[in-house]
Amino acid sequence: MSRSLWKPLVPGVERRARAGDWLGRVGLGEFAARYPHMLSGGQRKRVALVQVLIRDPKILLMDEPFGPLDAQTRQIMGNLLLDLWSADRKAVLFVTHDLEEAIALSDRVVIMSAGPAAHVIGDWNVALPRPRDIAEIKIERAFQDLHGEIWALLKAEVLRGYR
Repeated sequence: MSRSLWKPLVPGVERRARAGDWLGRVGLGEFAARYPHMLSGGQRKRVALVQVLIRDPKILLMDEPFGPLDAQTRQIMGNLLLDLWSADRKAVLFVTHDLEEAIALSDRVVIMSAGPAAHVIGDWNVALPRPRDIAEIKIERAFQDLHGEIWALLKAEVLRGYR
């Protein structure tokens, strides 16, 4: 597309204001002038989240978004996602291989079989109270019971995949 024909959907002043607002929501307001290489991995993940949320999508599709992060940053990002979700309750499809993360973040956990002919092998509602803090919810008896139930099926599927 020719540069002369391109018009932004949102005027520049409003774009900067919205970006500043979203960066503030994820704790990066003071980092707005930094380049990506100047940010930590967790900060980059928060910027990526802002890049999606600023467009106000009806559904968020998140495929292993916190995978490469260390455990502490993952937990902080999970709690941030829970806080942002509670503000407008968008639909989120969150793909993860971390069962604890799936339960802590979700209202529903769906387990898929391994292999090219993947299909749903389990589906659980997560009836844990909200708002949630990931570290606190993991020590709840209901969390542990649900984890044990799902893990029994998931472990068998993982072992089947090893054969």
